Amino acid sequence: MNTRLFSLEGKTAVVVGGTSGIGRALALGLAESGADVIASSRGETGVNDTAKQIEALGRKTLRITADVAQRASLERLRDSAIAAFGKVDVLVNCAGITKKGPTVNFPEDAWQGIVDTNLTGTLRGCQVFGEHMLSRKSGRIINIASLSTYLGLFEVAAYGASKAGVGSLTRTLAVEWSRHGVLVNAILPGVFRTALNSNLLDNTERGREFLLRTPMGRFGEARELVGAAVYLASDAASFVTGSILVVDGGFLASGVNQ
Repeated sequence: MNTRLFSLEGKTAVVVGGTSGIGRALALGLAESGADVIASSRGETGVNDTAKQIEALGRKTLRITADVAQRASLERLRDSAIAAFGKVDVLVNCAGITKKGPTVNFPEDAWQGIVDTNLTGTLRGCQVFGEHMLSRKSGRIINIASLSTYLGLFEVAAYGASKAGVGSLTRTLAVEWSRHGVLVNAILPGVFRTALNSNLLDNTERGREFLLRTPMGRFGEARELVGAAVYLASDAASFVTGSILVVDGGFLASGVNQ
């Protein structure tokens, strides 16, 4: 196998929402595969800590905060990356939030906040960095979908609607931009353990149901998403666009498991 197909040497990647959980794992994974990586989020502490980890891998980075709710901050992130590295080859849109509650009386402001971050925030990232990539006729955008892109999950309607939108946006941008050299895909994680959800997964009926529905019989670890991101960012995926790459331990294939 030609392993150079999967090398990211000489590429610059930006991971928005890249300083915790899945985002940080992807940022570090891209760096391990050779890319210079800018991992950004709203918090300076997370940005600085992740930058140190990237530099420890021998890669270059920048320390810049950004908020997907603020287009100007994404533009500043893009412009700083271009000034430092000359280009941005890969964008990963990983910022996201959720809130559980009955849909019948779910607050409209909470709904709007989730949709604005998960869906419109992804659109902003695609627009801001896509403009640069289209001008170069080269680029890779990787969005983050969800099981709820395809499935209904109990009492997370806003999150589900936003992630269904991310799937549709990914396909639409692929149709519009691929002929201009910008390939747009998404990764769909199954149930992955993070610091924020470990109690839910281990100590609730919801967590036990998630486990039952996963044929591999365990939850994913964030590092297990790195291969998908490296693949989509690399020359190995040169004819892949508009795809949603599922990494879920068999969850979407699941019917009866006992």
